[in-house]
Amino acid sequence: MNPDERRVAEFIRSAFHGVTLGNGVGLLQGQGLDDYADEKTLQSLRAQDEKVDWSRLAVDQLDRCHSSLSFFDAEGMRFHLPAYLVADLEGALKQDVIFHLTYLVDGALNRFDLLSLSQREAVRQFLRLRLETGDSFLSSHIQAALDAFWDTPVP
Repeated sequence: MNPDERRVAEFIRSAFHGVTLGNGVGLLQGQGLDDYADEKTLQSLRAQDEKVDWSRLAVDQLDRCHSSLSFFDAEGMRFHLPAYLVADLEGALKQDVIFHLTYLVDGALNRFDLLSLSQREAVRQFLRLRLETGDSFLSSHIQAALDAFWDTPVP
């Protein structure tokens, strides 16, 4: 990681410190939802999910549960998002977290309802950094999401 990535990763860790899953959708549970698992299977997956410390989530598990980001509710997103962001900054994440921060239609904004001001700022800093260092294809999507949501004050 370069110094800017380290700075943003530390800000993310601080902003999301102490966040627990609560009643939110867990990582394995989210993957089960994508796989149309039955209720018994979803309960079993939920029982296996990390619920207390998002920093314990292994990057390979984040990658394996590639579609969970699409199935998180607000509590699930608040808990898992910092793990995805830090893994991305470390260059370890194989999947695209940026899409889930920039695709803001069809009710997707509800997933960010529980983010505090400092957590929103952490996401904004992450996106600003990726805007500076990312490819041109993503830049327009990142800028549009910043303009429409992440840079705007919370009502």
